[in-house]
Amino acid sequence: MTIYSHIKHFAVVAVLTTGFGLALSAAAIDLDQARTQGLIGERADGLVAAVAPSSAADVRALVDTINAARLAEYKSIAQKNGTPLEAVQTVAGEKQIQRAKENKWYVMDASGRWLKP
Repeated sequence: MTIYSHIKHFAVVAVLTTGFGLALSAAAIDLDQARTQGLIGERADGLVAAVAPSSAADVRALVDTINAARLAEYKSIAQKNGTPLEAVQTVAGEKQIQRAKENKWYVMDASGRWLKP
């Protein structure tokens, strides 16, 4: 298995198991709900962002929580495989964007605009 295959495998596992079910409180929104409602979208670097700049505090907190968990996992994968963090984030971002498109969630394009398939 090549290093790229290892990165791809670990990134997919990490993305699919890290952060999807995180909730801030019993009343707060989780990631899947936020994406479905168009509040949060996926970025090419494997992280998420609030679609509206003036998002509610619970949405901003969810973004921070998800990104911290994802980034920690990406760093771990990069270190284990001796590969740059950016490479892991790129592979994870590709997978997340594909999933977002399949589910009609928002995706940030290269210019920073939000698109919904």
